[in-house]
Amino acid sequence: MECRKIQNETKCPCTSTGCDRHGVCCQCLSYHLAAKSLPRCCFPAEPATPPSRSFEAFAKAWGITGR
Repeated sequence: MECRKIQNETKCPCTSTGCDRHGVCCQCLSYHLAAKSLPRCCFPAEPATPPSRSFEAFAKAWGITGR
């Protein structure tokens, strides 16, 4: 599969534009999952980026409730 970094960069909501993984979604997601976090694109556009990119913050941002 061909990487579409140039096309991805124009749509990427991450503010870390200097990051080597910016626009390379597979590497970005892999990096964040290894750190037990999620990239900015997994969170809603509004409100602004949650203070944490944890799985718990993801669930709260999307209104996902526990058991």
